[in-house]
Amino acid sequence: MEYTQLGRTGLKVSRLVLGTMNFGPQTDEATSHAIMDAALDAGLNFFDTANVYGWGENKGRTEEIVGSWFAKDPAHRDKVVLATKVYGNMGADGEAWPNHDKLSAVNIRRAVEASLKRLNTDYIDVYQFHHIDRRTPFEEIWQAVEVLIQQGKILYAGSSNFPGYKIAQANETAARRGMVGLVSEQCLYNLYERRAEMEVVPAAQDYGLGVIPWSPLHGGLLGGVIRKETEGGRRATGRAAETLADPAARARLQAYEDLLDKHGVDPGETALAWLLTRPGVTGPIIGPRTPEQLTGALRALELDLGEELLASLDEIFPGPGPSPEAFAW
Repeated sequence: MEYTQLGRTGLKVSRLVLGTMNFGPQTDEATSHAIMDAALDAGLNFFDTANVYGWGENKGRTEEIVGSWFAKDPAHRDKVVLATKVYGNMGADGEAWPNHDKLSAVNIRRAVEASLKRLNTDYIDVYQFHHIDRRTPFEEIWQAVEVLIQQGKILYAGSSNFPGYKIAQANETAARRGMVGLVSEQCLYNLYERRAEMEVVPAAQDYGLGVIPWSPLHGGLLGGVIRKETEGGRRATGRAAETLADPAARARLQAYEDLLDKHGVDPGETALAWLLTRPGVTGPIIGPRTPEQLTGALRALELDLGEELLASLDEIFPGPGPSPEAFAW
């Protein structure tokens, strides 16, 4: 396993991040534990979750599964860099209550205590804001974070789905308070969706945040979706099906799969390996539903794409270009 620093911190994390969103909704507790066992055995030490995972009536269930895994062997906790998130309303669907969501000081305090209980731990390594809160000022957010750091309940703060200007606002406000500020940004970023390169990734690099891409296979589109549809009869659903219905998008994905067939490499592993070559990226989040999917994702760490293949991928999926040149001059 390769390790790197998380942004400008001294914290060492694996180049792949274990995403747990499927634990509960799609993967039962026993299999989830087996996946976490295998990940730790492989040296993967960065685990990501969120308080709302489990979704619907089962919000919090994913954190509970991670917590029960820690309870089985307390030594696991010291080996794992644990990240979770706050923002979404934790009330059951249709029972949302004021001040039980977003980033007010009162909700941050409540959410941390609830996550700690579900996760069966007394601290969270990286506490992430799951979305921007347009109404709560960063002065209030950082006040709440400062108290939690002093209490030893969280060690670092990170963001998720922040635009570049909010990363700047957050860290400038933190600097005025003498605080470290955000140390990571978890954003939608993959070969197909590269808009983060315009503003988010440069902002993260300038402020020393580690970039943690989510949906590295873009909902399965970069995992050989056309081949699976043709050979196995597996029809795409949801966002993937909508994308494939666009002839231009389907042609790009077909070109992608044809290119990788020519080079003899797996599409999903290639998409992960590509992200590992991107400036500023700490590691993409993988979300295996089975131990076998984890094994496939780990192979991406050993894949050397080479300059020719990287150039060909850029031709199929060109990035937006730097800001402001991408939209101005």
